Amino acid sequence: MEYIREAFESNWIAPLGKNVDEFENEICCMLDVKAAAALSSGTAAIHLALKAAGVNKGDIVFCSSLTFSATANPVIYQNAVPVFIDSDYETWNMSPSALEEAFIRYDRIGKRPKAVIVVHLYGLPSALDEIVYLCHKYQVPLIEDAAESLGSLYKGRYTGTFGDYGVFSFNGNKIITTSGGGMLVSNREERIRKVRFWATQARDPARHYEHSELGYNYRMSNVTAGIGRGQLKVLHDRVRQKQYINEFYRRELDGLPGLTFMPENRYNRPNYWLSCILLHGPVRSNDVFEALDEENIESRPIWKPMHLQPFYKGYDFVGEGVSERLFREGVCLPSDTKMTDEDLMRVVRKIRGLWR
Repeated sequence: MEYIREAFESNWIAPLGKNVDEFENEICCMLDVKAAAALSSGTAAIHLALKAAGVNKGDIVFCSSLTFSATANPVIYQNAVPVFIDSDYETWNMSPSALEEAFIRYDRIGKRPKAVIVVHLYGLPSALDEIVYLCHKYQVPLIEDAAESLGSLYKGRYTGTFGDYGVFSFNGNKIITTSGGGMLVSNREERIRKVRFWATQARDPARHYEHSELGYNYRMSNVTAGIGRGQLKVLHDRVRQKQYINEFYRRELDGLPGLTFMPENRYNRPNYWLSCILLHGPVRSNDVFEALDEENIESRPIWKPMHLQPFYKGYDFVGEGVSERLFREGVCLPSDTKMTDEDLMRVVRKIRGLWR
């Protein structure tokens, strides 16, 4: 409220002002990156990342299939062609072997992609070592869709800082929110300056309104940036609470036949944005949805892969169907940081009851 009040008292409530500048600076300091652009959404950030990477009409873009449509849609905004890459069981994210297969296949026909978009699903980092290596090998820019993974660490380093561009979302359902908004980060400072230019309608420096390039109305307002600055102060508290929720579910649901959780490993520290399970035994995902519905408890399936979506059915897919199985067997459990132990136990009791 202090930051919002300052925006109103200074009369800077538009997409300019101290909060916008400081929110960008604070994100840079936290992530240890050189530049950031506060934008109206994570989708806008992906769109301008693609534009900054030089993606144009007819270009190929390799994209994670197991994700929300906002990852893939900006590829179409640029009149480019998405090729969807399957997941692996180790991370639920883009499979390095499927990515390598796609590189080999498209290199063979002379259509090397102009960019790769990798997603850190539900806050769990992808296999970044292997993916970064492949992008460097083929000299293709990497865009990290870290919309769900702010605060997640891969080998001690924040997601969103491994690729050429990193994208974050501050939508209302994310671990911190500005009510709506996003951020594009990069160590390529000149590219971020260009992104800010495009995001403010590409207005050339002139007394009159001069436009030599296509622009967008994509900048974050000074008011919502103030919300973001306040939220950023509690990010690590939110991560701790998300971890507590995940550990609660793991402890209380341990040992149920055919129920497994999202993978964990020794070098990742996810932000545990959502706690998710797979059901591949006597109890199926629909059983859980229906049981929780009876108690007015919301749960959701894992993202339906993009290559199965009606809009994207004509585009290429590389993989073995791992993402399809994750969608078919997966359940996203209630994971809000305001949930009490009593709330969590209500969920657990309903799920446990399905095995009796």
